[in-house]
Amino acid sequence: MRLALYTGIILAAGYTCPTPALAADPTGDWRVADGVANIRVAQCNGSMWGAVSWEKQPGGRDENNPDVSKKNRPTLGMATLIDMKKKPGVDQWEGQVYNAKDGQLYSATITPAGTDQLEIKGCVMGFLCGGETWTRVGPPIPLSPANAMARGAPKSSGAAPKAQGTTGATAPAPAAPKAVGAAKAGQKGAADPIGDICLLPEIAGFAH
Repeated sequence: MRLALYTGIILAAGYTCPTPALAADPTGDWRVADGVANIRVAQCNGSMWGAVSWEKQPGGRDENNPDVSKKNRPTLGMATLIDMKKKPGVDQWEGQVYNAKDGQLYSATITPAGTDQLEIKGCVMGFLCGGETWTRVGPPIPLSPANAMARGAPKSSGAAPKAQGTTGATAPAPAAPKAVGAAKAGQKGAADPIGDICLLPEIAGFAH
């Protein structure tokens, strides 16, 4: 099947709990464990969201979605991490993950493991839990005008993340924050066809 499991939530492989470490930013572009896709994570409407920002095999469709009206939607730009809220006192966010392999939503958590790895763990009905590690391929994403003004989003402080976003010299090839902040949903470009995921209709229209 061409459409791979981007989120990797049902895994038999052992999941190692990340040890408490320095606070890390979960935003940015992340390569999933099997390398078939990148997931762009950004803060939108006060929550963390993730959407497919690159596919190794372009042209994927959400063919396993039980909603017939969504079976033909492109997987590129599709939300995978949904409305993830920060847990008090720890660098961990919890919410839902969309599993493109079966078209279902599951409870999930994301936890930064240092600055260059993101642990994702998901469970089916509270059991059959598994997880995997994603690897950073794009720098942290500063709040854009779109998500900074969204309801519930903290006001931008103009501190370190913004500085990281403005130094283009060290930005890896995929998804530089400049493009993220400037691009509009649906805008096509050779380097970055997705842009700011907070402007994607599925995320921008989310009802709290």
